[in-house]
Amino acid sequence: MANEKNLIRLSPSEAREYGRRGGKASGKARRRKADFRKTLNMLLTAEIDNEDWKPVLESLGVECTLESALLMAQIKEAMNGNTKAAYFVAQYAGQSDQTAADDEEQKIRTDRAKRARDQEVGIDDNQDENIKNFLDAVRPTQDELDKLFNEEDGQEDSDNAEETEEAGEI
Repeated sequence: MANEKNLIRLSPSEAREYGRRGGKASGKARRRKADFRKTLNMLLTAEIDNEDWKPVLESLGVECTLESALLMAQIKEAMNGNTKAAYFVAQYAGQSDQTAADDEEQKIRTDRAKRARDQEVGIDDNQDENIKNFLDAVRPTQDELDKLFNEEDGQEDSDNAEETEEAGEI
């Protein structure tokens, strides 16, 4: 169990050295993954000369690549009753059981999480505008107050003016 007695304190130079090593290892891993993706993409887009698949793909007007052959094989498996293959085909064809309401709900959750994070960190793009709108609503200007009270009193003033004219008083 960790406590003060068994913790190892690193000097700043040791911490810097370990950080440097970690950064180098991270870069190496990222480059390896990028090379893997590049190689996979190159292999998937390579043309195939398989006598079983090439005539079928050509008759459908599809490129004769390994990628096309893999997708065709998945479709063939799905037609033979393989539910995992059917799920794969449906998923990558853009068909899923997620509804538009689910997508909208997810968007709302994501936006709410972003606002919460921004408030926690202190980043708010609309902060100044929100404060200004709030203060405008709480503290109306004198012109707005005069206009508001003149609209309410406007009815009474016009009634009093008519009574004053009839009485001959000004």
